Amino acid sequence: MSDSTTTAAFTIDLQLEQLAKTAAQVMERLRASRSSIPTDTYDALTMLATQLHQISNRVKRSEEERDNLLALADISQIINSSLDLNTVLQIVMDTIIRLTGAERAFLMLKDAEGELETRMARNWERETLLASEMEVSRTIINRVAHENKAVLTTNAQEDPRFGGQESIVTYSLRSILCVPMTLKGSVTGVIYADNRIRTGLFTEVERNLLAGLANQAAIAIENARLFESVRNTLAEVTELKNLMDNVFASIASGVITADVEDNILLCNQAARRILGREDVDILGHRLDHVLLPIAQALNEYVAHARRDGASIMGREFRMQMPNGARLDLSLNISPLRDARENTQGVAIVMDDLTEKNRLEGQRRLFERMVSPLVIAQLNPDALQLGGSRSVITCLFADIRGFTSLSESTDPEKLITVLNRYLSAAADAILGQAGTIDKFMGDGIMAWFNAPLPQADHALRAVRAAVGIRQAVEALHRELPREEHLFVGVGIHFGEAVLGLIGTEARLEYTAIGDSVNTAKRIQENSAPNQILISAPAYELVHEHIYVRPVEAMEAKGKRDPVEVFEVIGLK
Repeated sequence: MSDSTTTAAFTIDLQLEQLAKTAAQVMERLRASRSSIPTDTYDALTMLATQLHQISNRVKRSEEERDNLLALADISQIINSSLDLNTVLQIVMDTIIRLTGAERAFLMLKDAEGELETRMARNWERETLLASEMEVSRTIINRVAHENKAVLTTNAQEDPRFGGQESIVTYSLRSILCVPMTLKGSVTGVIYADNRIRTGLFTEVERNLLAGLANQAAIAIENARLFESVRNTLAEVTELKNLMDNVFASIASGVITADVEDNILLCNQAARRILGREDVDILGHRLDHVLLPIAQALNEYVAHARRDGASIMGREFRMQMPNGARLDLSLNISPLRDARENTQGVAIVMDDLTEKNRLEGQRRLFERMVSPLVIAQLNPDALQLGGSRSVITCLFADIRGFTSLSESTDPEKLITVLNRYLSAAADAILGQAGTIDKFMGDGIMAWFNAPLPQADHALRAVRAAVGIRQAVEALHRELPREEHLFVGVGIHFGEAVLGLIGTEARLEYTAIGDSVNTAKRIQENSAPNQILISAPAYELVHEHIYVRPVEAMEAKGKRDPVEVFEVIGLK
């Protein structure tokens, strides 16, 4: 209602009230001078005064209803202006007490089990009631909630509907007004107001007012509840998102997600580190742009994952980075689906294999130089200098003619030829599970029966030597005559010390001892393509080989000549 309308109504009310007072004064004078006024005139004036009085009362009631409607509109605006549930409840209760003149007011809402619980209780001083002040008529409250009808009693002590009710008698309840709060046809709670002293406090006007307010309050409370639920849900979602962001960021593997058009939506820290790029260079860009060197193959896998709805695991790619570095990647490509199993994009999990592949390459190279059996025995956490005594068959092989070849061949070509001969010798030794100790220029040292015992270690050494000679003969059929080299081999059996020598910065797993030196001296006295074996070693294999006796040789560092045999072949 506008201010001008309110002012006009207020002016009319004052005029009518003044008119009623004037009429009352006239009536008093008429009564005083009735004898001097004609009867008809007196009766007409009396009727006029009565009508004016009735009109004044009607105007007053209209004004009260108007004030209540204005208050209801104001309170509706106020309670709907806040989405905080406690604030809404407090405003509702204070307004009820102010408009009805109640001593106390209670607002009760149904809980999850449908039971009414007091959510707010206030008194006429706008104070929250203590627990000891919350005596109410549960009979009336339950009746209103069950029947969805308001209850008004001007004196509960004498109301036949509630005669004998213990709570009404015990708590001296008198004026009571209780109305249901309904939302979409269902009772969500009740508003209860009373006065334990005055009777006849509430009328139909207060009941209608409170019923209207209760309906507005029910809507406002539901809105506040929904807002609180949304706020709690949002807080949970935010917490979950933060958790997922933390998990996403802490994943060691790189993770990239893209939509159905291959535009990248998410990228974790590991992916940025692997690719060596920042968010601005990844997010919003296409997959084939970010992973350009493997775009063609990647697009095929992505299309396959989307089409078949299946994950593609462990596809390895090699990329040349803009800075020239090589990047080895292992990719797992999976379709992203929504709750309805519709594909919304793809997720790519990437692992950087560059360092792993480098180490694997080093390991493979190491295995070509050292027996895999030795590698398997090495424990990096327990490495220490020193060794232990073992009985081994030691083999030395030396390439003959290499020095003269080096005089007429450029170094690059010379290395290539040397590596072919040494590779052939190494393959023959490893083929018999021998342990290659080291390459010494154009020579090679190996042993058998360590680190794992081999019952036929001496025979394995002879077979390796024969294999070396056969491999050299095969090379002669491939290489030009000027690159034909020969190999001299020496084999001896005896005790040696095997272990790690050197420093913590540079370790070498090797065998040392007189037996090793003897094998080296035998090899030094062998002729090209000749295999010489010591007498102790021959005793272990004499049943399996053909030999030819040769003259005992003088070996450096040896007091007596060393008895040897030339190996002709295997039986």
